[in-house]
Amino acid sequence: MKKLTAAIQYECFTSFRYIWIFYLVQYLIVALICLIVAVGTGSFENIGTNCLELNTFIYVGILGALGFKEDFKMLIQNGFTRRYIFLATLSLFVFITGIMSLVDTIVGNVLHFIFPGYSTLFGSLYGYGHFLANWLWLLLLYMIVCSLFYLCILAISRLGKTGSICLGLVLGGGILAAAALIRFGLSDHMVTALNRALLKAMGFMNDGTIIFFPPLLTFLILTCLLCAGSYLIICRAELN
Repeated sequence: MKKLTAAIQYECFTSFRYIWIFYLVQYLIVALICLIVAVGTGSFENIGTNCLELNTFIYVGILGALGFKEDFKMLIQNGFTRRYIFLATLSLFVFITGIMSLVDTIVGNVLHFIFPGYSTLFGSLYGYGHFLANWLWLLLLYMIVCSLFYLCILAISRLGKTGSICLGLVLGGGILAAAALIRFGLSDHMVTALNRALLKAMGFMNDGTIIFFPPLLTFLILTCLLCAGSYLIICRAELN
């Protein structure tokens, strides 16, 4: 247990400061772009941005990839088991996404209050004022991105270059085949039922009401599936 605690502390402490560097750089770039546009147009009217949390997707995606690449060999060499490394990495993802989703929720709602024209990703879908649901929704969405990139980098390491390319082709072909099946192989009734099911999974009920539990549950299930896949690869397979 001490080793697990040490691994979690190492992962979290080494990544914590980069959160604030990311936000500092992001807001400086946004401010600089707005200033340049204002100088170029001679007016501050109609200058702004939306959905800044989309930038966080990039950050947590990189975090998911580096969660394996940067620390795995070092922790293995220091006697940590693969199970402990996975749990430490998962704890890191929860720690980072929890903080960043909270920051993005607060900043997004404050910006919308000050500048009503500003829209957040959650607010554009579900409206504003639901702070807890907004935070949990973003947290789980960021966890999906982290877990997906982590699973991808593990699969690439396991399969190698050729195997990864083949897997990518198979997945790409599967997506195209699924799209073609939905477009041409299913009846209008089945497509409508599928659309309704997807809308319900995102919290949009048939009577026009919005329920936050279904999307949170959907995101949690997807996160668990991605994490389970990562765990199987990292603990039960030899990594190249």
